[in-house]
Amino acid sequence: MIEYTKKVLNNGLSVIAERDKSTTLAAVNVLYKVGSRDEDPSKTGFAHLFEHLMFGGSLNAPDFDGPLQNAGGENNAFTNTDYTNYYDVVPIENIEVALWLEADRMKHLNINSKTLDTQRKVVVEEFKEVCLNKPYGDNWHHLSALAYKEHPYNWPTIGKEIKHIEEAQLTDVLDFYERFYHPGNAILTVSGPLEPKRIFELAEKWFGNIEPGKSPVSNLKREQKQTTKRYEIIRSDVPVPIFIGACHMPERNHPDYYACDLLSDILANGKSSRFYHRLVRELKVMSSVDCYLSGTFDPGLIVLEGRPAPNVSVEESIDHLWKEINRLKTDPPSLRELQKVKNKVISSIAMNDLSVLNKAASLAYFEWLGALDLMNQQEELYANVTLEDILRVAEKYLNVDNSSFIEYIPNEE
Repeated sequence: MIEYTKKVLNNGLSVIAERDKSTTLAAVNVLYKVGSRDEDPSKTGFAHLFEHLMFGGSLNAPDFDGPLQNAGGENNAFTNTDYTNYYDVVPIENIEVALWLEADRMKHLNINSKTLDTQRKVVVEEFKEVCLNKPYGDNWHHLSALAYKEHPYNWPTIGKEIKHIEEAQLTDVLDFYERFYHPGNAILTVSGPLEPKRIFELAEKWFGNIEPGKSPVSNLKREQKQTTKRYEIIRSDVPVPIFIGACHMPERNHPDYYACDLLSDILANGKSSRFYHRLVRELKVMSSVDCYLSGTFDPGLIVLEGRPAPNVSVEESIDHLWKEINRLKTDPPSLRELQKVKNKVISSIAMNDLSVLNKAASLAYFEWLGALDLMNQQEELYANVTLEDILRVAEKYLNVDNSSFIEYIPNEE
């Protein structure tokens, strides 16, 4: 059980404090409620670009990393479809260094032609390295576009096209900063040995004088129900054929999420999983196979991916995949199978709660999800999933008419 205290400052900043007396470290986490789903379809990749820009220095701290390292701390950040997250871990006596740095870049980030040009080049090179020059690197570009026709999950976090980053203008970036990077669109969480009252005092000291900003207007389009299968063949410079597919599933806050998560583990988590045992070891029709969830805030995807064994076609291997999924009806999971994956998930949650950094990040995540109390209910929700739930969600979501598959084929030469 994670005990926390929440307060909202007058400027709209949500502050959540969690006291952990067992450590001498403090984790400071700042989540901004902006991800790739909030971007203009003609200007994608901005959320990820901005993650880089946020380390370009601010008015009172031209070098973000230096002061934090001098204080014995470390930091990092990540961007996804639904939010952007920045975190720092410092000795508790130096917590104000982290708070000062985060507040200064929230209020006075250095954004000019020079910093934009520098970070734009970095992100463009990352796009080339990860997506364009790496075998299968563009798989999420193809799969997202195939699975989503209305919702902005239609493109991956790094952006739809490299030219959107190459052509990013200073005015566009400044507008993005003004719209999304302010207290009213942020969540500050702190986990460490300080009393919550002291954390709120420090939050007020460093963030309280920042203008609240206007809440961004969300115009997210809801994806229509998919009723026919979608398939795309991609010829590319790849070493071997593979497939990556997806079936639509509910949003992260939906009750079915927990059964879907356990179902994916039953199918593909480890060498005792059904996919591995049947398709890799017994039938030998695949060299590797996996199943996992996108876990997005809005309705997401159950992802299915695999590499056929030599002399087995992609179409054959996908056919075997569906047969194994349908076999759940005639050979349902045992109570032992279900309990095994439950134990893994519940143990993982318990281990996660031992780290001040993980706790701070999780508190921010569930606050943005709109279900802060859910953080302490996850173990129970997983434990309450029944075999009937597993079979029901498999029948409801894992079916051909709800699927989108891409097939990679090596170029003939």
